[in-house]
Amino acid sequence: MISRRLFAALALTALVATACGTDDAEDTAVRADGSVDFSQVTLRLGDQKGTGLQALLESAGELKTVPYKIEWSQYTSGPPMLEAINSGAVDFGGVGNSPPIFAAAAKSAIKIVSAYRAGTAGQAILVPKDSPLRAPADLKGKKIAVAKGSSSHHHLLTVLAKNGLSFDDIQPQYLQPADALAALSTGRVDAWSIWDPYTAQGQAQTGARILVDGNGYVNGDAFFIAGSKALQSKSRTAAIRDLVGRIQRAHAWADQHPEQWAQTWGQLTGLPTEVTLVAAKRDPYEDHPLDAATIDAEQQVADAFTEAKLIPNKVRVADFVDTRFNDLFPPAS
Repeated sequence: MISRRLFAALALTALVATACGTDDAEDTAVRADGSVDFSQVTLRLGDQKGTGLQALLESAGELKTVPYKIEWSQYTSGPPMLEAINSGAVDFGGVGNSPPIFAAAAKSAIKIVSAYRAGTAGQAILVPKDSPLRAPADLKGKKIAVAKGSSSHHHLLTVLAKNGLSFDDIQPQYLQPADALAALSTGRVDAWSIWDPYTAQGQAQTGARILVDGNGYVNGDAFFIAGSKALQSKSRTAAIRDLVGRIQRAHAWADQHPEQWAQTWGQLTGLPTEVTLVAAKRDPYEDHPLDAATIDAEQQVADAFTEAKLIPNKVRVADFVDTRFNDLFPPAS
């Protein structure tokens, strides 16, 4: 069960952040005519190996022409990144479908501003190559590693529910990816619910096999999140708009150049290129707007966590969505 003390702490941080208001009451980067002097803007971006935002933008050549300054911070997964965004230490970052739900449940000062489909094949529950587990129902009573509040948390919850099980039927082991990989390889857990490129890493380095992937269980949506304070700043909002467009172009480039993308991804994250190449080819990107269908699907994720009593209260996803950048994206197919 998720610690209520953790949610209380996050909620308090959110309250303090909201009370402080915007730190850009006098936005010096905004010229008298209302235009933005990007040379005076610094955008603080969160990143993680699982999304590789810096690697993606660098590989696609999008960082060469950025007119504002960027400060990067690295995180092991989405939840700690959203804590940083909520506190105002980071302005923007990419996460899976579950971290925004846990942040919203803690009343964090965050907004979902952009969506893309990262695929379902790389979202997987891995087991050791010689494991006797052959079907999702075999997970009953087993120790399963999972990053709390991550997209893999929702995938695991959905797999269990569709196979007549609940979290009470397993022994969840809340571990970040590096620790979970070690636990799987040494037999301290029976399975690992994870996402790419860690799925590919587990397969390549330990010979793990996929017990079940995300097909038929999750829609593969991922999101970019901005801090409410950043969105109150005209100059940082303008920079975020520019960045979202660059990410869209970089996604399209990566889909067409998986080998080049995988090489840079590996170099900047320390993962072997053969691992990142599997991940790059397995699930192409598909950008789409934050339309009603996307918001409804994310609401289903929130409701699943509420019903499982993994978050302490019901979340209304629409309250944590900002659609001002929808015009940058083609309608969802």
